[in-house]
Amino acid sequence: MEKQRLKGIANYLAALVLMIALVGCKHEGKEHDYDHDNGNDHDTEHAVHEVDEKTKSVAQEIKELKEAGFQIFEYMDEKTGDTIIMQQYFLAFLKRGPNRSQTKEEADSLQGLHMAHLGRMYEEGYADISGPFGDDGDLRGITIYNVPTLQMADSLANMDPSVQAGRLEIEVKPWWAAKGFPLR
Repeated sequence: MEKQRLKGIANYLAALVLMIALVGCKHEGKEHDYDHDNGNDHDTEHAVHEVDEKTKSVAQEIKELKEAGFQIFEYMDEKTGDTIIMQQYFLAFLKRGPNRSQTKEEADSLQGLHMAHLGRMYEEGYADISGPFGDDGDLRGITIYNVPTLQMADSLANMDPSVQAGRLEIEVKPWWAAKGFPLR
């Protein structure tokens, strides 16, 4: 019965993460609604920022990523002739932790705090996607952090209340992916 309940929770979380990812893709490019200079919302300025973002040169994007401390390299796509930027991301593997003796109420509370933490990481732009694995193994899920350093990803992942309670453990690995390529 417990395995069925955990499987149901895992399926629910997977669906939730998928919905968040789809909404994020649907709203891509809308983060410029806010005028950072004076705190006002302006549709006209939003349109200008959106055009600027879409017309940004590869050289400018590379410069900005390097200035922000990201590890990158680029290569030429032979089929399209486009320059592809590869960026180092960080995969945080969430593993079954040593302290799983919480009551159902405590475990449910930790799960809620865990989901709130992951949501905050996504909303603040530190994580691009998170999700549980579909089995009941020791490897529980992953989060892909979009931050410049391993230390930063590790620190953010270890802020998770479930990690702090020992219910989960974290292992972070560097991972390379093409910048801006969507999931399919």
